[in-house]
Amino acid sequence: MSGAPDSPGAPASHSPGLPPGLSFWSPAALIGTWFGTGLLPKAPGTWGSLAALPIAWMLGARFGPAAVILAAAVLFVLGLWAVKAYLAQTPDRDPGAIVIDEVAGQMLAVAPAGLDPLAFGLGFIAFRFFDILKPWPIKALERGLGGALGVMADDIAAALYAAAVLALYFILTGRPHDLF
Repeated sequence: MSGAPDSPGAPASHSPGLPPGLSFWSPAALIGTWFGTGLLPKAPGTWGSLAALPIAWMLGARFGPAAVILAAAVLFVLGLWAVKAYLAQTPDRDPGAIVIDEVAGQMLAVAPAGLDPLAFGLGFIAFRFFDILKPWPIKALERGLGGALGVMADDIAAALYAAAVLALYFILTGRPHDLF
């Protein structure tokens, strides 16, 4: 992000797409938007999910699926803090610019894929499908919990659905896997 003001009199550190009281360079904005990924103009959730993939692949290649799961858990906790701070600056219950939930969820969703490129792609598609469609209880979690926990928890639930799709894929194809 350029840091250019989005309206006359706006502080130089404010970016379009962020609440006026939140600087792009604040830790909450950097983490919540995953370093600006959530500020991309079209499909920020998909961009956030895509941004998670190389990190998940590298962690999985170097340290195995458990490291990807651990990273998702750490991002979940950081996300709770960042989303809470972000939401304090806006009346929106789940701003599209917040994508840390997609990053954490996507990493969890592809953890079972190991280094199988087909399974990795399936994990991405399944996660986006469940995150967008929000079948029960995903939507209920988001609405019922509300706040930062609701924003983060629905993506973790979507990730668990996607991981179940991967488990089914491995069972049906008999392909080797690293997690189950």
